[in-house]
Amino acid sequence: MMILILYTTHQVPVIEKQFDCQKNGRPDKLSSSTDGCLVLVLTKDYEISVVLSRNAFLVDLVKEKIGKVLKLDSIENGNYWKGYDMLIFNTWHWWLHKGSEQPWDYIQEGKSIRKDMDRLVAFKDGLTTWSNGEEWNETKSTCIGETQPISGRTYPGGSPPAATVVKQVLNEMKVAVTLLDITTLSQLRKDGHPSIYGYEAKKGSDCSHWCLAGVPDTWNQLLYSILVTGEGSKLQ
Repeated sequence: MMILILYTTHQVPVIEKQFDCQKNGRPDKLSSSTDGCLVLVLTKDYEISVVLSRNAFLVDLVKEKIGKVLKLDSIENGNYWKGYDMLIFNTWHWWLHKGSEQPWDYIQEGKSIRKDMDRLVAFKDGLTTWSNGEEWNETKSTCIGETQPISGRTYPGGSPPAATVVKQVLNEMKVAVTLLDITTLSQLRKDGHPSIYGYEAKKGSDCSHWCLAGVPDTWNQLLYSILVTGEGSKLQ
């Protein structure tokens, strides 16, 4: 049973405050999808359980005597995924954080331990480990005041290198996977970020996360379509 409903953030109390742009004072109505609807699957009807496992890197981030270590060749946390009928993975965003927002103190691969390394290389190595077991980049550096998407079907800055890495790694996997590629769709939605209407707006403009209702609802509709039809960007 599928229900299409229009919603406002006041009707969905589970939305985190930092993504609730309406409640934080954004005056314009943000388009959430092509038809302004949110797709909800009633899990009780189908006896479905949905579990969120919060691991931004897929590979292991562990506490050791020297501090928090990101282990690019270890994925013991993957044991939590066993037994599920379907797994949906999302990563990359947190690999970019530096300074006080960087989640690790050291990066380890094999016996090599270092303070930092090329993030794209680290991402590829970590993703390769996972396979074996977006930043908005327009010339303008702020999303303040943006109320309209970029017109057309092509993003001026091109696809981010991380997207290429993902496709390279997935194409080398022995297990068939389906890629839900929302890269260009999301890049064009420069109007979809919390900007100054995030939870901690006084600290700056949030141009990396997304408002709810908003662009993530479109991602969910595309995901739902793949689940129902089995169609998508199939690799392998």
